[in-house]
Amino acid sequence: MIKRYAATARSLLLAACLAGPSFAAEDEALKKDLTAVIALQGLPCGQVEAVKVNAENNYTCRCKDGNRYRVYLNTVGRLVVEKQN
Repeated sequence: MIKRYAATARSLLLAACLAGPSFAAEDEALKKDLTAVIALQGLPCGQVEAVKVNAENNYTCRCKDGNRYRVYLNTVGRLVVEKQN
């Protein structure tokens, strides 16, 4: 079951990364995708309010509840969500 969640999360992140230029609708879709990725990792967020693109496949997210996360693909292609202070 956890493998299925991880595969779903990777798919969502990959889809978000391939979305192209950031238009308002695509920005909202990226926020929803990252909200789902964080939730699938079992971390509290509620809803992503803001996203900063650090690099390709590397995002910093701020949630409505005040939590901040870095979401990225590591060198072996695994999705990583790290809580930021």
